[in-house]
Amino acid sequence: MIQVFQAMNHILDKHADIELIFPMHKNPKIRALIHTNLKPSHRLHLIEPLDVFEFHNLAKRSDLILTDSGGIQEEAPALGVPVLVLRASTERPEGVAAGTLKLVGTAEVDVVRAVDELLTDSVAYEKMATARNPYGDGKTSNRIVSIIARYFGLTTDILPEFRDKSDDKERELE
Repeated sequence: MIQVFQAMNHILDKHADIELIFPMHKNPKIRALIHTNLKPSHRLHLIEPLDVFEFHNLAKRSDLILTDSGGIQEEAPALGVPVLVLRASTERPEGVAAGTLKLVGTAEVDVVRAVDELLTDSVAYEKMATARNPYGDGKTSNRIVSIIARYFGLTTDILPEFRDKSDDKERELE
């Protein structure tokens, strides 16, 4: 953790145009490490943990996410935000394979290098931000409503917001 905090200090020193928002763990020992190892800065915002809605709102407005959380590894790609995973391995290898996640570990030099790349190389950034999300496209509920409507002989015309446009393509092929 100390190496990650050192990387965060380095990133704030090197990139004067960024702000870093850090939701702190509730554990007092971890909080002590944070306060001991992160240099105070007006661009460093230490905040309390967020609920899921607050997190999604903040994540959507973020340019980049650094995390060791498995849940965030699944959620952030749906928002089009590149995720650097602060672990040596992940139980979500499909995200790495798809290019929405990048394993960087916790060594200061590796974290700084990965952040620098995404902050300075627009091609690398865009590649991660627009990679196909392996966890779905966010349209599953629309597909389910469409299938249920067809099953009961209803048309999705009465529920246009749930009409799955991919249905139209499938019908054209039939």
